[in-house]
Amino acid sequence: MGAINGKTFINRLNRMNTEIWYNGKKIEENISEHPAFKGIVQTKASLYDLQTDPEHIKEMTYLSPATNNLVGLSFLQPKTKEDLLKRRSMIERWARHTGGMMGRSPDYLNTVIMSFASSANILKGKENCFPEHFLSLYELAREKDLSFTHTFVTPQVNRSQGYFDDDSDQPISAKVVGKNEEGLIIKGARLLATQGGLSDEVLVFSAPNKLLYETGEAFAFSIPSDTKGLKFICRESFVGGSSHFDSPLSSRFEEMDTILVFDDVLVPWERVFFYDNPDASNTLVLQSSFHEFASHQVLIRQIVKTEFILGTAQLMTEMINVSEYHHIQEKLSEIIIGLETMKALLEKSENDAKLDEWGFMRPCITPLRVANNIFPKIYPRFTEIIQLIGASGLVTLPTEEAFHSEIGPALGHYLQGANHSAEDKTRIFRLAWDLTMSPFGTRQTQYERYFFGDPARLFGALYNTYPKQEHVKMISDFLKLKK
Repeated sequence: MGAINGKTFINRLNRMNTEIWYNGKKIEENISEHPAFKGIVQTKASLYDLQTDPEHIKEMTYLSPATNNLVGLSFLQPKTKEDLLKRRSMIERWARHTGGMMGRSPDYLNTVIMSFASSANILKGKENCFPEHFLSLYELAREKDLSFTHTFVTPQVNRSQGYFDDDSDQPISAKVVGKNEEGLIIKGARLLATQGGLSDEVLVFSAPNKLLYETGEAFAFSIPSDTKGLKFICRESFVGGSSHFDSPLSSRFEEMDTILVFDDVLVPWERVFFYDNPDASNTLVLQSSFHEFASHQVLIRQIVKTEFILGTAQLMTEMINVSEYHHIQEKLSEIIIGLETMKALLEKSENDAKLDEWGFMRPCITPLRVANNIFPKIYPRFTEIIQLIGASGLVTLPTEEAFHSEIGPALGHYLQGANHSAEDKTRIFRLAWDLTMSPFGTRQTQYERYFFGDPARLFGALYNTYPKQEHVKMISDFLKLKK
């Protein structure tokens, strides 16, 4: 089959019998037509259309080594720095199509699947581990252009370090409650599957945690989203309406977050990557190329998102003619500094990339870890800057329908910008509102704060892995300290 287009994606999604619950009701109609999901499904379809567009197909696809079909380039296992740049170009193309607003565009989890497959041999020979299943899933996903959601977050019953759920009859956190000749039986819940129910597959794996030794939650697998017993429970939708004028972002990019409930779900053995092995869980995430490739994809998207924010902020200043004020220039320069810092870190990660032991070109992890720590801090500041520039202008924003009503001429007169019509000025200010103040916008801020998890742990990972001793040696030699 190879790389698919948007129509194929939508038809495949509608044919599935995925159990999705929204606002207390099970969705019975085609998911692509439901008001809460229509916008994001159409946007995902447009991404698939982009990769098969004759104008972009060479940039977006490559020849499968197995079938010689054209497949999505986000599945490419890079073996050279040139391959890394090809991946960057493809990821940028999709990110610019969405303004970087889709944290779970298909290339993110395609990259994750690719990274696990590229490092699968680290599990070879370990108890209850099946690295060959990673490879078979990767090949299946690549050749059929499967889309994925994923989950690794457990329910927040008690966040104290010493707590774990030990109710084996009615567990809260998803765990293995049995196994038979066909596979593992999973019961319980997992949190925060973004675009849950809107993809072909769901990837489930355990985040590194010393409590895995005690909880029996050390497993990883992938199953179709419509597997019997699997439920996706949606939060409230943040779609502000179907109008691209009123809700320019949420009408297109509201991804939805879901709770996954496993009601005695059977996971076939051929879909199990490992189980009952905490060491495998820790090794997979910490020693595989997961962090390198996932962080590389995320940083590319975040750079595009920052470019989008800068463009929005600059256009706002032009609309109200405040670009000559020094305090405005200072605020815009903060965004520029953040943007150029992130771009430099991306280039350093690619410039310092090295082949790993399996022959794949990994981006350098240190600049990526620095970026992982920077962006959660600067993104909330960027949204604040847009709010400060817009001031009260972000509070009284008429709708598209108002402009087309009998009050429209009055709005056109009183809301005009310095060099733009009232309607165009309102368009940009509604974009700024949707980006920073709407439910969609505030979710974006929280999402970027915690994209890779607890910020304190991110700082710890950077500190614990950074090569500090060479700098300690420099000072020790300078002071002629005794060994």
